[in-house]
Amino acid sequence: MSRIVVTEFMDERAVATLAARHDVLYDAALVDDAPRLAREAGTCDAIVVRNRTQVRGALVDALARCRVVGRLGVGLDNIDVAACEAKGMKVIPATGANALAVAEYVVGTALVLLRGAYLSSAAVASGKWPRAALSAGRETAGKTLGLVGFGSIGQLTATRARALGMEVIAHDPLLGAGHPAYAAAGVRAAGLDEVVRAADVVSLHVPLVESTRNLFSAARIASMKPGAVLVNTARGGIVDEVALVRALKDGHLAGAAIDVFAAEPLPASPHFEDCPNLILTPHVAGVTAEANERVSFLIADKVLEALA
Repeated sequence: MSRIVVTEFMDERAVATLAARHDVLYDAALVDDAPRLAREAGTCDAIVVRNRTQVRGALVDALARCRVVGRLGVGLDNIDVAACEAKGMKVIPATGANALAVAEYVVGTALVLLRGAYLSSAAVASGKWPRAALSAGRETAGKTLGLVGFGSIGQLTATRARALGMEVIAHDPLLGAGHPAYAAAGVRAAGLDEVVRAADVVSLHVPLVESTRNLFSAARIASMKPGAVLVNTARGGIVDEVALVRALKDGHLAGAAIDVFAAEPLPASPHFEDCPNLILTPHVAGVTAEANERVSFLIADKVLEALA
């Protein structure tokens, strides 16, 4: 029997699947107790994490007998994959399992921000009637969605946006312009600058690596179409948060939805205060009841397979 440590939240039925065959420590708060995490890591054969557990440096060193790292999600920027593999650990992400949840988040927030009418509950409840001010909202039909990154999440987002009548263009440096994924989704491949300039909604779907760090700098945000909307469900550090707020406050952008931040959990951030048409969520775009179940059971099955 092997020992499995789960450091962040996981569907409890999937945890039970692991526990039926192995000794399991499941503590969703373990990520916040570094000394205890290091102690438990030293005795585990598998560790299961989400995005907050930093599997690098001292934690990798502590994983003395670990054989597998299960990632309840797809991004691997919190895991030193090379260091893990050098110690014989297999790193397993939940590829594809939360793609639908993210795609629906992108389309849903784009609808809200383009229409511009859904953030007025407090005003209406207080007796105000901002009907004229909220009557200039825009429909999605005929608008252009620009995708920066066209992997599985970008492709699902494209099909849902096209069902609403949007045109979709996409840029992905890893895919040639003639890649069949574009034609299959009814999407036109374009350069990054064209996507940024032409899109009414820009959605980010790239990992955080050196080439994408601060990709949406003040200059790139300024090059976006006036009145455009930006959605970031990818990773913090890709967007200059201060420049984004400035673009919202001066009216260059009509809205933004940000699910990921340079520092998580997000500390008190005065620059986000009193910012119009801004939706902030705590890294939950890929987490729904259904997605959590899919992700958890996929990783449970893969971890069991790796430990067999």
